[in-house]
Formats: sequence, C-alpha cells, structure tokens
Amino acid sequence: MTRVVVPVRYPLSKHSRATLSEAIRIADEREAELTVLHVDLYQESHGVTRAELKRAVEVAFGPQDRTRYVVRRGFLVEETILEEVAADEADIVVLGSKQASRWRSMLRRFLDDPDIESYLREKLECTVITVQAE
Repeated sequence: MTRVVVPVRYPLSKHSRATLSEAIRIADEREAELTVLHVDLYQESHGVTRAELKRAVEVAFGPQDRTRYVVRRGFLVEETILEEVAADEADIVVLGSKQASRWRSMLRRFLDDPDIESYLREKLECTVITVQAE
C-alpha cells in the first residue's frame, strides 16, 4: 500500500492546513495510508500529544480513514522528518513551501545548489510534492 507522510505545525497554521488538504487529497486518490507528523522540538517543547494533533486535524477536515498521527521529539525539524519518512518507508512526502525553503537553507550548509526534491528522492527514494500556500 502507498504511504504518504505530511509534516505539519501544531496548532495547524494556514500553511499546514493547505499542505494537509493536498496530502489528504493525494491519499484519498491513491487509497494510501496517511501519516500526519508533528515535530515537537526538545528546546521549545509544547508537549503536543497525538490526541491533540488528531483532534485538530479532525476538526479541520473531519475523520480521516487510514490515517495515523505521530508526534516526534527532536532537535532539528528537518532531521526528525527525514527519520520518520525513512522509518515509515513513505512513497510520497507532501511538504509546504515554507518547509521546503527551510530544508534548502539547511542543505546549503553542505551543498552548493540544494534541490530538496532531488536530495530526498536520492536519500529516500520517494516522491516529494511541494504545496504552495495561498
């Protein structure tokens, strides 16, 4: 079965809602499993729970079949997302344009011309879809 991972902020921002909407559409279209991921940073921990994340998504989008909710703790958002995508063996990652920009900045430290989509495809062998918030 196809697996889709979508990282979001909590509480859901306007950008997270747009990204999540596209991820839900893709998961429904492909009858895929969806993982909604929030990274709770150790240094700024808000103690977000899976139940809170699930409730927020269901208030915004209604109950979601074939969906799991994951809150991971980490020091770096991007690294924690990569770890979850790899652990989940995701086929598709849906990123907001803001998140993709942050990943580009992080990769600039290591590469001359970072192309996040190519980097993730190479490292994780998955499709990366970037959503522009309206």
